[in-house]
Amino acid sequence: MVSFRKKKSSKNVDTAPAKDESTAAPAPADASATPAEPTSSPAPAAPEKPVEEAREPEAAKPAPAPVKPPQMEDIPELIETMMGEKGEKSAAATKRIYELCDVGHKQNRVPMVCSGKYDVLTPLAQCLTQESGDGRHLACLALNNLSIPTENKRVMALGPASSAVIGGLCKVIAEDKQESYLCCICLMNLSFLEASITTMLQHSPVPEGSDPIAPLDNPDSLLRILEKLLNNAPAVPKSGSGKSEGVRWACGLIKNLAKSEENAALFGKTDIPNRVVDNIRNTTAPPSRWTSNSLEDFSLFVILNLAQWPGSREALIEAGAIDVIKPIMAEGDLQGLKATMACAFLGAQWGDFPESGSTAAKSISELMTNIIEKKGKDGQYAYGVFKLYTATKAYRDLSSAARAADGESGESNTKVLAVPSAVALCLQVVSDLVLAADDEANGGSKYVPDVKSAEYSAKAVLNMLPAILQAGDPPRKSIQSEKACGELATMFTAYSNLPGTSPEGKSTALRAAEEISAASGAARPILEISHDLWTQYRKREGQPLDQFISQEKGIEVDESGPLDFLPCVNSDSQCSIL
Repeated sequence: MVSFRKKKSSKNVDTAPAKDESTAAPAPADASATPAEPTSSPAPAAPEKPVEEAREPEAAKPAPAPVKPPQMEDIPELIETMMGEKGEKSAAATKRIYELCDVGHKQNRVPMVCSGKYDVLTPLAQCLTQESGDGRHLACLALNNLSIPTENKRVMALGPASSAVIGGLCKVIAEDKQESYLCCICLMNLSFLEASITTMLQHSPVPEGSDPIAPLDNPDSLLRILEKLLNNAPAVPKSGSGKSEGVRWACGLIKNLAKSEENAALFGKTDIPNRVVDNIRNTTAPPSRWTSNSLEDFSLFVILNLAQWPGSREALIEAGAIDVIKPIMAEGDLQGLKATMACAFLGAQWGDFPESGSTAAKSISELMTNIIEKKGKDGQYAYGVFKLYTATKAYRDLSSAARAADGESGESNTKVLAVPSAVALCLQVVSDLVLAADDEANGGSKYVPDVKSAEYSAKAVLNMLPAILQAGDPPRKSIQSEKACGELATMFTAYSNLPGTSPEGKSTALRAAEEISAASGAARPILEISHDLWTQYRKREGQPLDQFISQEKGIEVDESGPLDFLPCVNSDSQCSIL
């Protein structure tokens, strides 16, 4: 067996983490997160002995031939060796493949997978099934590095070799090999391609010629393998151990996979919701000490993503998630924001939110603004970590909790949320969708919202209307409020008529339009300021300011119009219409 000793300073390992497309900090996805060289238990290099201390004369041994660095043109021969040989020769060839895509050869990663000249994925996947630790470890390192470029993710997760790659990675995890955590990292890298996440979780291998088996019914499916990994983890895994690293990166993978509603429904039928809640419940570290990509950070992200979807929401509630994460809301950082949104999704009472809901309102509305303006928040999250539909849904659910606490006639709690800037932001999301759907409208928005975001924003406005439409003191007439009521009622009506609007969205919009129209005439300060901020935004974006002004100009009165019932019209008689 060939033994590759780990050097104290290796130039082969990519120490830069892979770019994380959906987490607060980049995920250490290169093989760099792994040991520098592929031996499972590296021994320290023995110091060289002087010639006179050698047992045999130097002349008795031939000088070793210099090892030529691998080249891209060597790949076909290396693949042939990997596929046709076993043991030392196969491991040596796998090592050369790994060296071609290490940190010093990043430029080779895309051509190795996407050029069409080579099929390195199939032999690497085959190496994952080897009993030899060296070959298997090297294959994990190579696949890890190759899974980093965005172009490669699609080929590896959805291409012809995807079944072999995902199947090989799953086999290593299922057998609880020491490389399990590397396989979880590789799968997590692939799951950053959102187009792949539904297909990945459907991985459910069966013997050739057998009928397909649903993931929930197949112990060899990725879904059940991840569940088993989490179920078999100790309650408080030893930090840095192979077992704890496997659980940690498995939770990172689940975090990405749970962004899909279909996947969340599958997770909700397993023990995974219970296990991620347990990860938070059993931790001894305070949230302020949780680092990015830690087990606790990943687990709270999983809870947040699963809480959004009906198919997994109930499983979290039954696991006691609200009571476990409620204290985290008081943290004024990323963890507090995640816990706040998750509590809103899970139906926490208004009184559960710290500082009478003001902190929650501010942090979520700020998140909505940052998403629309395509920016992150320093030290907390990057742009792209959260989706607009997640933030707007959280604001909708938060406003629903406030409205429920107010009852039928109050507005003190919804007033906490109905800050003019936040109201204007919700109006902006709805109107931008309406404008984007109008082919004849000029101007546009730098951020075109999705249908769900518009629906959630419309519902948030409806929930906040008791506070938005609160009359001024003392009561007075206001042309500005009358204009605002007219424009907003028209805008919500236009939104209700869009082809993609759901029945619930249509009902919400029509109710909002009706209530706003009925409030026309009297001065309503929050409405006026919100409308003014919305108008200023539309000016900056170059949008038509008459888009939502009623175009009805009255009925023209002439002889051929509504007065044609008079006897003198279209007759020879002489008469005058005064």
